[in-house]
Amino acid sequence: MVGYLVYLTISAATYGIFCLGLNLQWGFTGLINFGHVAFLAIGAYTTVLLSNQGVPLLLALAAGAGGAACLGLFIGISTLRLREDYLAIVTIGVSELVRLIALNEEWLTQGSFGIQRYPLPLGTFRPNPVEKFGLILCLVAIGVFAAWQLWRGLRWHWKQLKKQGKSGTEAIAWGVIGGGIITSLFINSLIALQNYNFKAGLMLLSILALALVYAGLEYLVQSPWGRILKAIREDEEIPRALGKNVFWYKLQAFMLGGAIAGGAGSFYAWQLTNVYPSNFDPLVTFNAWTIIVLGGAGSNPGTLLGSLIFFGYDSLTRFVLPQLNLVDDTRLGALRIMVIGIILMVLMVWRPQGILGNKDELTLGK
Repeated sequence: MVGYLVYLTISAATYGIFCLGLNLQWGFTGLINFGHVAFLAIGAYTTVLLSNQGVPLLLALAAGAGGAACLGLFIGISTLRLREDYLAIVTIGVSELVRLIALNEEWLTQGSFGIQRYPLPLGTFRPNPVEKFGLILCLVAIGVFAAWQLWRGLRWHWKQLKKQGKSGTEAIAWGVIGGGIITSLFINSLIALQNYNFKAGLMLLSILALALVYAGLEYLVQSPWGRILKAIREDEEIPRALGKNVFWYKLQAFMLGGAIAGGAGSFYAWQLTNVYPSNFDPLVTFNAWTIIVLGGAGSNPGTLLGSLIFFGYDSLTRFVLPQLNLVDDTRLGALRIMVIGIILMVLMVWRPQGILGNKDELTLGK
């Protein structure tokens, strides 16, 4: 059970990083990207190919993020001056192009056979008691940071409810849910580190990377740079009239979001321990959009909450639905996707801004 929860924690953290990149592009800047998985693929393949050539893993990860940023530069220069629907079409095409290149260029990617052996972070690390204690302290620091961010988010949500003349019951409910999730993940991670193996080390690294990316993005989106991105999202003519180079800001956001997704690709490859072109089909992008819409566009805490809820749903339905015998095994996957679609439709009616999105800021219904 602990091993499976470790897998879920790594998956949620990796997707959290991946979705934070998409949230920067769409949630904060309004750039529609339906091919976000291309950045994930570039990051994954660049990391494993370079690490197989003896490049240190940290540098390989940085190269993967840099390669994804370069892809964002290429897409952005050619499409960001056009209408938003052109960007959406191009990103879909580029993601399929990247996947087909990985499938057919066997001399580089091994094609459909995939790359199955490459160095893994902390793969040979066997901590002594002192080192294990240090890992636990690092986990505690991340847990304290997560609790602090939860408290800040709940306080803000409480104030918004009071401004609208509503009770704070909703904020309390989300606080209980969020606190329960953080506590359960912390306890499970603590047990995993005490019985250390490679997956436990990767779990800690992925959570640490998620915390660093989250903290950095929270700083950026609350800075003047982030406020310009939000202005571009709502009406780009206003910042342009104020003398801002809208294209340059869009390009920065698109490249940075791509670089973050490329970094997530490294953790994605390390978790899978093998990389196949089929790992990067369009469904991965669909899952990322689901997470952002669920948690709330333009909300980094909402993105993380959406990732946790999505993988909680995935885990629950994976084990519960087969016991109900509603459909046979061949249709079970389609049923799970259909259910999440129904949940999203209900959410769009009940709370169109997502769980933690700000309806006033997103100007929904205006």
